[in-house]
Formats: sequence, C-alpha cells, structure tokens
Amino acid sequence: MTEETETSEKSETVKLWSRWGFEGIAVKDPGLKRYVSLHPVFLPHSGGRHEHQRFAKSNVNIVERFIDNMMRHGSVGGKKVKAMNMVRTAFEIINLKTGRNPVEVLVAAVENTAPCEDTTRIGYGGIVYHRAVDISPQRRVDMALRFLAEGARRAGGRGKPIEECVADELIAASQRDSRSFAVSRCDEMERVALASR
Repeated sequence: MTEETETSEKSETVKLWSRWGFEGIAVKDPGLKRYVSLHPVFLPHSGGRHEHQRFAKSNVNIVERFIDNMMRHGSVGGKKVKAMNMVRTAFEIINLKTGRNPVEVLVAAVENTAPCEDTTRIGYGGIVYHRAVDISPQRRVDMALRFLAEGARRAGGRGKPIEECVADELIAASQRDSRSFAVSRCDEMERVALASR
C-alpha cells in the first residue's frame, strides 16, 4: 500500500448510504442537543441493540429513529428494509428539491415540530381540569418524529407516492410552514397548553 492510498482511506468520512455526511450539522435547540444523535453511520440499522437499556434510544441515529417511526401500521408495518428504502428515496427527492443535505433538513424539521408544553388532567374534589406542563426533551423528540411520520402517512393516501409525501412533509416542517401536519399539531398542542396555564 502506498502512502497516497493510506491517506485517502483515512480522510474518507462515514456517510449515510455513502451519500450524505453528518459533519457540519448542528442542533440549534440546546434542550434537544443531547437527544438528537448525529453519530455517523453507513446504514441506519442498529438491530435494536438499545432496546433493553433505559433511555438508550437517544443514542440511536436520528435517521434510524425516523425510519422506525415510519414502520407503524399499514403496508410498511414491521418491514424495516422497505421503510429504509422509502426514506432513502425521500432523501434523494429532498436533495433534488432543496439542494441541501437531507439529514440537515430532518434535524431542522425535528427542532421545529418538537412541542415545549402539553396539558395533563388533574382531578381535585371531583372536578377534572387541564393544567399546562413542560415536556421532557426525550419526549419532545419522540413526539416530533411521530408527528412527521403521521403527516407523511396521512398525505400518502391522496394518490401521491409516499416517498414524495415524506419529502414534502420534511421540507415544509424544516421551513416551519403551516401546511405541514407536524407543525400544525405542535402549534395546536402549545396553544391548548397556553390556554390551560
């Protein structure tokens, strides 16, 4: 082996699906920084190694967590490879439409759709009323990913391919566009919590 090939192998960075790198992407929300993992991976499939450790899902790459949320009920339920290919195609569409790194778009979408407040039911003397409470950062990320996946699935039944729906939902959420289902759900939750203070 020559010195040139050794240095080129060392300088090669880990890229998602050999396309998109994780360097230069930062989480701007200080509360979510610890819970949005941008650890570089070639393939977003950890095989559930985090499953039996408490709070270990925050160490799983954010792209894999989004793919796992896309595997809910329906034609993709339990089919990780199918969901992975769907998100991979959606990332290609995002790259073509915006010219940005799709991982960066996903991180921005998660930041914009993570609600800060929710309401809880409190019973006092036979009367039940709602009270605003803060949401933990782990749950904020969970809810943002769930809203993004649900918005993409809801738009998928209207004759558009699901890959385009995922791409459109992520792009709209990253720009905080009110046409995004995830952004509207986040705003609605915070509006109800504000009224319950």
